[in-house]
Amino acid sequence: MKTRFVAAAALAAVALALTGCSGGNAPAATDAASTAPASASDALARVKDAGVLTVGTEGTYRPFSYHEGGSGPLVGYDVDIAKAVAEKLGVKATFKETQWDGIFAGLEAGRFDTIANQVTITPERSAKYEFSEPYTVSKGVIVVKKDNTSIDSFASLKGKTTAQSLTSNWYKLAQESGAKIQPVEGWAQSVTLVEQGRVDATINDQLTWLDYKKQKGAKGLKVAATTDDSSQSAFAFAKGSSSLVDAVNKALDELRADGTIAKISEKYFGADVSK
Repeated sequence: MKTRFVAAAALAAVALALTGCSGGNAPAATDAASTAPASASDALARVKDAGVLTVGTEGTYRPFSYHEGGSGPLVGYDVDIAKAVAEKLGVKATFKETQWDGIFAGLEAGRFDTIANQVTITPERSAKYEFSEPYTVSKGVIVVKKDNTSIDSFASLKGKTTAQSLTSNWYKLAQESGAKIQPVEGWAQSVTLVEQGRVDATINDQLTWLDYKKQKGAKGLKVAATTDDSSQSAFAFAKGSSSLVDAVNKALDELRADGTIAKISEKYFGADVSK
C-alpha cells in the first residue's frame, strides 16, 4: 500500500498549512467557509440537482482505486465505498482520476465534490478541509516468518534486521525500535526478503499486509505485533460543504448498519478494516 501516514508512531499524515492574509481596506476572512470555493456553497443541493457525486481519486492505487488488469474498469475499495454512498444519496458516482500531488488543489478548485483516496484525517488537514466519518482504520504491523518466536513487540526489534524503504514512515519507526535497517525499494522487496529469511522482519501498514495476504496467501508469514495508534481515512471535502458531509455520514452509518461496508472490506482485504 502506498502509505499516507507520516508523524508520531509513524501514523500521522503530511502537514498541510492554510494561510490567509488581507491588506489595505479589503475585508479579512472571518471564518473557514470564506476560504472555500463558491462551488462548496449548498454542496448537497448542488449534488442532488446534478444527480452526480463527482469523486477525485488516483486510479493507480491498488487495492483502493485502480484499473483491473491495468486498463480495465476503475475498481477498488474506495471506489466501491463511494459508489455505495452515492447510491444512498440517490445520485450516481463519477470519478475524476488525478495524481496525488494535485488532488487537493482539484478539490479546492471545485473539480470534484469529494476525494476518496485513503485520505488520512490529521489536525493539519482538518484545519483546511472537512471530513466524513472514517471508513478505514489501520495500524502499523511487524511482519515476520511464521516460525519466528524472537520478535513479539516493537521493543524486541532491537538488534534485529528489518527491510524498509528509506523514504517510508516505517523506516523511522524501525530506527526508533533499535532495528538494523536493510534498505529496499518498497513492500514487494521487503516482504520477499522476510520470506527468504534474509532479514528478520519488515514494518508496514496493516492494509498492505492484508492486501498481500488476500492476493498471495502469505502462508509462511505472520503479524508479530501491531502499533497502539491507528490512522483513520475518510472522504475529504472543501470547507463549507457541511450539508454534503452530513448526508455522506448518514449514508455511511446506513452502510455500516446493513453490512455493506463490511462486505466491501472483506472483498478486498479478507477482513473488516472499517472499524
